Amino acid sequence: MQSHFKIAAATLAFGCIAPQVAAQSYFDLVGDADKAISQGKWQEAEDLLNEAIESQPLNPSNILLLSNLGIVRYNLGKDSLAIATLDEAHRRAPVSVTVLSNRAQVLTAMGRDKEAYADYSRIIKLDSTLIEPRYMHAIMSLRQDEFDKSLYDCKILERLAPDAQETQIAYASYYSATEQWENALPYYNSILEKTPSTEMYGARAVCYLMLQRLNEASADISSGLELNPDDGELYLYRAYLNKMRYMNEDARADLTKAIRLGIDRQRALSLLEQ
Repeated sequence: MQSHFKIAAATLAFGCIAPQVAAQSYFDLVGDADKAISQGKWQEAEDLLNEAIESQPLNPSNILLLSNLGIVRYNLGKDSLAIATLDEAHRRAPVSVTVLSNRAQVLTAMGRDKEAYADYSRIIKLDSTLIEPRYMHAIMSLRQDEFDKSLYDCKILERLAPDAQETQIAYASYYSATEQWENALPYYNSILEKTPSTEMYGARAVCYLMLQRLNEASADISSGLELNPDDGELYLYRAYLNKMRYMNEDARADLTKAIRLGIDRQRALSLLEQ
């Protein structure tokens, strides 16, 4: 399983450790754990991190090791244990942004958005200059219909990093969520110029559909399907497009394919009933 999390290298984070022989053993274990993590050898990494922590249980650097161990355990499919490990790291270091960030990422991946949102809220209070947590807070605010908070986050991102991908996506998402389709388009244009992706072609296609710009929507759907021919979301959008063009047979065929590719049947049917 490929990790999508950023795991901090632990070997450079230590202060003085005594005695020297024990310190060397500790360093070796942590260095080997870092290597295992970089290679995606999660079970080996878990064993090495556990051994390092047990070898020097009072070492303050164990907070970082626990934080990394939480991510490793998530990648091993040990969701509950991963959260428990990150909770312990947070208990020991309640203002550690690294620990909170790792826990927020795991909670997000587990679909526990409210808890993740609370962690991202804590992070940006601790350090208002961080881009990724601010971006995630902006996106999660939209999921909870807290549009004012999302717009505030967008403005902070614009001040901190106006050209960053996170800023562009945050603004595009905000304007789409609030149905300001025309305002969203320049941001999607900028994103797609730099990094074309199926998801962004689909998002811009929705804007074009809502603005009745059907040819441009069709072009974006086609471009997205070239990148990923099995994207059910794009077939759903094409079904809607075909319905708008009164091509009902084609719309039904795309709808069937969208459902076959994993789109919720009720959602798909309700979209075409609009």
